[in-house]
Amino acid sequence: MGKIVGVVNQKGGVGKTTTAINLSASLALEGIDVLLVDCDPQANATSGLGIARDDDRHSVYEVLMGLAPADQVILPTEIEHLSLLPGSKNLTGANIELAPAEDRAVRLRKALEPVKDKYEVILLDCPPALDLLTLNVLAAANSLIVTMQAEYFALEGISELISTLERVREAFNPEVRIEGVLLTMYDDRTNLAQQVTQTLRAHFKDQLYRSVIPRNIRLAEAPSHGKPVALYDPRSRGTEAYFELAGEYLARNGMESPRSKERKAAASVAAETPKRAVRFWPYS
Repeated sequence: MGKIVGVVNQKGGVGKTTTAINLSASLALEGIDVLLVDCDPQANATSGLGIARDDDRHSVYEVLMGLAPADQVILPTEIEHLSLLPGSKNLTGANIELAPAEDRAVRLRKALEPVKDKYEVILLDCPPALDLLTLNVLAAANSLIVTMQAEYFALEGISELISTLERVREAFNPEVRIEGVLLTMYDDRTNLAQQVTQTLRAHFKDQLYRSVIPRNIRLAEAPSHGKPVALYDPRSRGTEAYFELAGEYLARNGMESPRSKERKAAASVAAETPKRAVRFWPYS
């Protein structure tokens, strides 16, 4: 059964979509079957994976409104193990159209039920607001990754998110929890970043990821090419950071990727292979 993970923060510009794209890509490149669901009307996760915006194509909007099942809307991507449930600007109207519905907060959870067994991880990219779309993500998710910059305003915003999360637990989804807090666009040369990190570590303890996402020009450039950074520049600091995050995510959840097993098997074979002795002149 696939684990559903929401990438959330009501603030914009804190790396939610960048994380959703690149974490899903890193997991998929490790051989994990991943579905990325673009719940943002801006549909940046969709275009960031090279899927051109098309208002006539079915998207998460049709899935939420019951006009199409999820399995008929899911698209393949350039990465073998990564699939996409695309977003569209039509999602803007979903907040209004869903408001009168009795099940307005659990539409996404119901829609993903038939397909979640096909994937090991389902990542949900949230819009930068605490609206009905975000509420659907909170109600559908097993856990949440909260992305934030090392700034004091970010600390204020996260308290509001935690308050909303408590209300969602009471009303719709008692099992949802914070998977981890991820620092993005991080610059460890500043005193502010280090102070905020210490504050977060004291409050969230082990929930704060050891992996941090640095400020990196390749991460900023990759979406304009419709690629995750691992395909755009495999050797960049951004690529390394998201592979490190993927490894930490898998370790926390007791999962081992097929690529990790292959690396261990190759290392074991190499260790068991007798090394040929180096022969110097004169040969005997």
